[in-house]
Amino acid sequence: MTNMAFQTTPTIDPVTLTVVEKGLQQVCTEMDLVHEKTSFSPVISEAYDRSNGIYGTADGRMISQGETGLPIFLGVMQECVNSVIKERAADLEPGDIIIVNDPYRGGTHLMDVKMVMPFYYKGKLWCYLANAGHWPDTGGMVPGGFSTTATEIHQEGLRIPPVKIMKRGEIVQDVVDMILANIRVSEERIGDILAQIAALRAGEKALTALIDRYGLEVVNGCVAEIEGRAEQMMRAHIADIPDGVYSASAFIDSDGVVNEPLEIALDVTVAGSDITFDFSRSSKPCRGPLNSVWATTQSSVFIGMKHIFPNVPMNAGCFKPLNVLRPKGTFLFAEYPRPVAGCSAEVSQRIMEAVFLALAKAIPGKLFAAPAGTSGNISLGGFDPETGEHYIMYYFSGGGYGGWWDGDGVSNGCSTIGISKSQPVEILEQRYPLLVERYALREGSSGKGRFRGGMGVDYRMRLLRGEGTASFLMEHGRFGPPGILGGGDGAPNRIRVNIDGREFEPEHISKGENFHLRTGDYIDVGTPGGGGYGVPDERSPESRDHDLKMGYDG
Repeated sequence: MTNMAFQTTPTIDPVTLTVVEKGLQQVCTEMDLVHEKTSFSPVISEAYDRSNGIYGTADGRMISQGETGLPIFLGVMQECVNSVIKERAADLEPGDIIIVNDPYRGGTHLMDVKMVMPFYYKGKLWCYLANAGHWPDTGGMVPGGFSTTATEIHQEGLRIPPVKIMKRGEIVQDVVDMILANIRVSEERIGDILAQIAALRAGEKALTALIDRYGLEVVNGCVAEIEGRAEQMMRAHIADIPDGVYSASAFIDSDGVVNEPLEIALDVTVAGSDITFDFSRSSKPCRGPLNSVWATTQSSVFIGMKHIFPNVPMNAGCFKPLNVLRPKGTFLFAEYPRPVAGCSAEVSQRIMEAVFLALAKAIPGKLFAAPAGTSGNISLGGFDPETGEHYIMYYFSGGGYGGWWDGDGVSNGCSTIGISKSQPVEILEQRYPLLVERYALREGSSGKGRFRGGMGVDYRMRLLRGEGTASFLMEHGRFGPPGILGGGDGAPNRIRVNIDGREFEPEHISKGENFHLRTGDYIDVGTPGGGGYGVPDERSPESRDHDLKMGYDG
């Protein structure tokens, strides 16, 4: 069975090109919807922490991704599929599906579990369909997997190499049993496993129908043309940036083990329509779980550039002009057995922040101040005496976006690595023994400026019954999101834990684990506001009056 090559077809008219492009995207979006609607975990079904896409057979390059998939997987899944191709392509057959979560094989953290399925059209391999979903637990030292004190990957959970979870259309039960035996609340995970499989099968059906309708030659030509146009668009944007070297730094609060900040030092070189990102001056590999694997580091740059130039289509073509140097010897190029639990949810957003700050020096009229830049990860695991069942809750929250050249930042926006949303309070209270006593905008958290940053959120979760173990892995607690062009910084993250009537902050400010809560104990979180854009004295009187009237200044 031979691989299909994508070659330009000169006779493709613009209407057909657009219809096929949207059709490929719709295939991915249908997979997203099946994945979402059939998953058991609220973090997938309600918060959309998942992605589905179509990838090339030669190197796993991205052909298309669903509109509602997490952007962090833009580059990550390319690397993941490429790893599967290198290790398993020789023995794949129709009906096979690979499962993998190994961070060092094109991954992120262990909780992002990927599945890869070869797609055959009329007996010939045409592409790979792949997805990723965040499982609430994959084992490890703490419920939820977000250990902040892990010093090696084996403490973080179950590490799965590329193995077949389906063979010739049948589930490999031994593999499923092994996985479920090594994670908490395993009876829930089988639902997430079947949801990912169902999404891939839905994609197989929809993609077959698309190719049947337009023909293989036309679809191949469209794929090549779409990729080529995306590259041209990205190059045109880069060419508008003045040539030069632009540098900036962003900082990690700590690695969770050593209570000192880590520096992400970036040098961006623009030369014509090419741009190079060099992180070699960044901090050395760290002891704790804030190391970042290569796939996540590279993908973070891709997402950052997509934020700056949002009109460029999402496929491998838009990545071609972006040269990200491998930062070996730094904490942004984690190698076995370095722990990486915080790489995709937290370090990725600091990398993006460095990209924003560096390019703001070159094109300030097209950039924005730093966003909240943290997913605000909270895990709570325990036993509910009312239901008689164990549970694991994983929750992430919104924050403020940075002010920009024509307006204030968005308040309570999703993290910059995704389009995911916070799970509804009602769902949390229905599924877990807790009460969300407060959920509001965090007044006074926005960075001041001609255009102020958006506000973070302020919420309290109280344990209603039984006992639970809470862990936090967040960021921007030591440093607030920086403003640009004279704008002020947004408020830093704030965590307060109240146990037996005693309130305290975690030693590492934004990180901590194994907080044992009993009935009545609670957690207070205030997420960061966005940085301000421009000098605060230039803010219009009308905007000042509105802020005062709405109570936005706290």
